[in-house]
Amino acid sequence: MSTPTTQGTRWLPFGAPSTAETRVFCFPHAGASAAVFAQWQRIVGESIRICPAQPPGRAERLREEPHRDVRSMVDDVVSSLDSQFTGTYALFGHSMGALVVFELARRLRSIGAPPPAHVFVSGRPAPQLPEKRLQLRDLPIPRLVGELRSMGGTPDLLLRDPELLEAFLPMMRADFSVNEAYAYRVEPPLSVGLSALGGWADPRATEPELRGWSAQTSSRFACHLFPGGHFYAEQHAGQVLDIIRDELT
Repeated sequence: MSTPTTQGTRWLPFGAPSTAETRVFCFPHAGASAAVFAQWQRIVGESIRICPAQPPGRAERLREEPHRDVRSMVDDVVSSLDSQFTGTYALFGHSMGALVVFELARRLRSIGAPPPAHVFVSGRPAPQLPEKRLQLRDLPIPRLVGELRSMGGTPDLLLRDPELLEAFLPMMRADFSVNEAYAYRVEPPLSVGLSALGGWADPRATEPELRGWSAQTSSRFACHLFPGGHFYAEQHAGQVLDIIRDELT
């Protein structure tokens, strides 16, 4: 990947790709940064370009205010990256990122932009399903830390360091709000292929909840399950990327 770019392409910290390339824009889970996808390009090779997205409030965007609802985040993405949504591209999102790419695909349709070749949603129940999970955004710190520790995906060093935690939690709470304040709106299903991915042991996105995404496309749908929990992709990145590559090449 190339070196980080300037504020003009702040959503793409590893560089803006050529629209002649087959691109996959990857949106992270709550509390995470574009760095979670940093190794994907090396794994997948040169057939497609991995484009990790960096939401505000973290890493080099730490001083920016994080979004607290998905529609403001999608507005930001579209206004910042509108020139990228052309040619052959796909969208991938994990957990919070799955909601972002779903609403992004809807927004691109509404403005008449070229659609993605495929949408990949990971680790999140279908958006039309009622929310049954514990709401995390307003939990007191000890309870929230316990929930984060049980979910995995957050370094224990951070959870044990009060100063780091103080810097980290406002962004995390904002990200949880993106998921938990979401209100599903009925619209026609997407007309592009959609794949749902998840871990067999993930209590936050069970197989039936992942298969519920089939209602959100009038095109082909596939559901792929892997050993592991909510962060199954940490151990199965190669297999996830094989699925992405097979859909796009």
